[in-house]
Amino acid sequence: MELFDTFRAVPWFFIGTAIVFGLMVGSFLNVVIHRLPIMMERDWKAQCLEFLGDKIVVKDVESAGSDTKYNLVVPRSACPSCAHRITALENIPVLSYLFLGGKCSACKTKISVRYPLVEALTGILTGFLAWRFGVTWTAAFAIIYLWALIALTFIDADTTLLPDDITLPLLWLGLLVNIGGMFVDISSATLGAIGGYLVLWSVYWAFKLLTGKEGMGYGDFKLLAAIGAWLGWQMLPLVILLSAAVGTVVGIAGIVLKGRDKGAKLPFGPYLAAAGFIALLWGRQLNAWYLGITPN
Repeated sequence: MELFDTFRAVPWFFIGTAIVFGLMVGSFLNVVIHRLPIMMERDWKAQCLEFLGDKIVVKDVESAGSDTKYNLVVPRSACPSCAHRITALENIPVLSYLFLGGKCSACKTKISVRYPLVEALTGILTGFLAWRFGVTWTAAFAIIYLWALIALTFIDADTTLLPDDITLPLLWLGLLVNIGGMFVDISSATLGAIGGYLVLWSVYWAFKLLTGKEGMGYGDFKLLAAIGAWLGWQMLPLVILLSAAVGTVVGIAGIVLKGRDKGAKLPFGPYLAAAGFIALLWGRQLNAWYLGITPN
């Protein structure tokens, strides 16, 4: 309690602590973004081979082939080029990247700039939410919501996958926190979860019946359901409108500027996530402006 009293008495200390903690979580999110899809793929292969009656032997590329255990904790992070183990000093969010000049300390291979960008983004937005909501449980859960959206954004951008391991817990957590009406009343949250799933499910099947093609994945349905569970059904029109508008602009820009194939898959999750974050912060004002709706 003394710590919380200090945070309330010295707001800048609370915000600074949130930023530092967010940077550390951002470092972990980089691990999640990279490893979770690999873990999912290995699990799918194992299930397929088990169904076929075979045994699977998985070689762990990050542990030089000696250790078959692979999850979010082990093996330790290593350079993908030379397998150099990342030391604690080389794993300080953002600062290590700058100190190393964006290169592996062993083989000098360039490190993707996205790693420090994810860390910085997570830290800055975590601090922003701490400032926005203050020393409250609302801030804590809003930050958890943010972290999940960041992980889903980059996983979907890389793989066009939105893992159930994140979307489903996010959905259930949204319903749980709203039992007490933290963001919206539980009725709005429940309708938001149901409506979020059914809206995109309906769009998916209408598009498939008309074109014979799949326009989006089931992960998009679950992500919008999760956003609805956190923010209520009243935010769904805003989230869908914002995500569709941004996705359309980015898709057209990709075709015009980069010559992207018109039939290429465009992950929708990042736009849903961005819209869900905007709706968390300014959804009520935007609804009041363009629809005249003010959620309870």
